Amino acid sequence: MNYKRYILLFILFSLLALIRFFENELFYDPYLAFFDNNYLYIDSPRREIFKLTAFATLRYVMNAVISLTILYVFFKDKSIVKFSVLILMASYVLLISLFLYFVIDPRQEDYYVFFNIRRFLIQPLLLLLLLPAFYYYKKKM
Repeated sequence: MNYKRYILLFILFSLLALIRFFENELFYDPYLAFFDNNYLYIDSPRREIFKLTAFATLRYVMNAVISLTILYVFFKDKSIVKFSVLILMASYVLLISLFLYFVIDPRQEDYYVFFNIRRFLIQPLLLLLLLPAFYYYKKKM
């Protein structure tokens, strides 16, 4: 890899960090403060379901686009990107469905599961799974 690719990867990972750093300013998400507190013992916060879902989707899309770009810059392989798009789309459908289930019907005993579903939805955790998986796949070829 040449230095331009390293710089581009640094910029892309920095963009992911900036999304996380400015999450309070960029996105409507009453669960940010909720999960910062002792959430296992308090009631679910008031929320606007459509607005919350729209902003969670926006954040997922932003992270996904940057993640796909990182995968392309790292591997220079369109087939990896195409496969990753399928994984990200299928993951979104599953995660947003579970997310809506927990948002519409919040129960204290489900908060921990909801916390982790939400984490996969709003953070680029799938990139952390895909990057080493494809690296290992390429190395075995």
